[in-house]
Amino acid sequence: MTLSQDILQKNKSMDPRSIPPRRVLLFGSTTHILSDLFFALLIPLLPTIKNDLQLSYTEIGMLRSAFSGASAVLQIPAGFLAEHIGEFWMLLGGNAWVSIGLIGMAVMPGFWSLISMTIIGGLGGGTQHPLASSMVSRAYESSGRSSAVGTVNFAGDLGKMLAPASAAGLLLFGTWRTALWVVGALGLFFMAAGIPLKSKLDLGKPLQQVSSSITEQSGSESKLSGFIVLTVIGILDNAVRNGALILFPFILIERGMTEGQITLMLFLLFAGGAAGKYVCGWLDERVGTVPLIWLTKGMTAALLISTLVAPAISLWPLALILGVGLNGTSSVLYATVAKFIPAQRRARYYGYFYTTNEIGTVGAPLAYGLIADQMGLRTSILIMGVVTSLILPASLALSKHLKEEPKTLHGF
Repeated sequence: MTLSQDILQKNKSMDPRSIPPRRVLLFGSTTHILSDLFFALLIPLLPTIKNDLQLSYTEIGMLRSAFSGASAVLQIPAGFLAEHIGEFWMLLGGNAWVSIGLIGMAVMPGFWSLISMTIIGGLGGGTQHPLASSMVSRAYESSGRSSAVGTVNFAGDLGKMLAPASAAGLLLFGTWRTALWVVGALGLFFMAAGIPLKSKLDLGKPLQQVSSSITEQSGSESKLSGFIVLTVIGILDNAVRNGALILFPFILIERGMTEGQITLMLFLLFAGGAAGKYVCGWLDERVGTVPLIWLTKGMTAALLISTLVAPAISLWPLALILGVGLNGTSSVLYATVAKFIPAQRRARYYGYFYTTNEIGTVGAPLAYGLIADQMGLRTSILIMGVVTSLILPASLALSKHLKEEPKTLHGF
């Protein structure tokens, strides 16, 4: 037995990952539902906040960008730390942090104090996406990884689907502040309830992989290049998703819809997004990454522009299909990260991926909000559709990297 084989055998014997993969998937999915509920709750509350605090579109964009952007700050440190202690405690702690932030946002009196607390609360979101993706991808290392990552990604949209209904229901009994306070308190309760489950869910830190030959290292440079291309696509994908989410309610207002209709429209949008994430995760293992990117983002570009001219009755099914296009791509991209990165470095590289993607998350609401203020809402949507189409040629650069067989990237 070689030294490498001996070390691998010892690692296997000490491997704490005897936990059933489905249990890990359920945990990652549950925390993702709650996390995305926390962050999506702001979207249906934005028109009410805008009227209450007398804000402009640019200020609304700043508020959304601050919340989402703050979650990127700690993603890379969280990834490094998870390699040493595992993901479990960080997922619970990060979501508890955001819950406290929501309660803090509920009591802030004005725009600048609100945006300051939004940034503080948003910081806790840095653990959820990279660490849940890493944890689930490790649990399904041997098979079914794309479907599993797609499932945990889909679960987040269940939280988004709950956001409009939660906001509408809570607004019946109070203000937008009431909605933030109640959801924050419930979040703290659920995170505390997860603490006793550690022994049944915690995979521990990732085991180190050992390369047995130099030939296994030869693909590192190509895989790194593929990861960089994937990151650029992720930035553009996040830009269109967050730009569309911030302006979609206002498009519906311009089209003459009532508050109740807009709530239902947002539900359909998020429902389509949830379906897209799940289905695209499943299709990635059967159809391929690049064709799915072309399908989802080509559809998105066309439907965004259609929201401006389509008959009002057609906006209902359009919202559902638009959600599929907006969110379906993300499952494909998240699963593809694991194709380039070995398990023992996956937490940090998911951290890199999600953090760089926040360039689009933060920049898009600000940019499209500013364009809407200066040039009009319709012009902003038209520009968004054109920018979305840039993802299509960019995705072609992934092809040569995805044709190669996976290799162990020792020292990546």
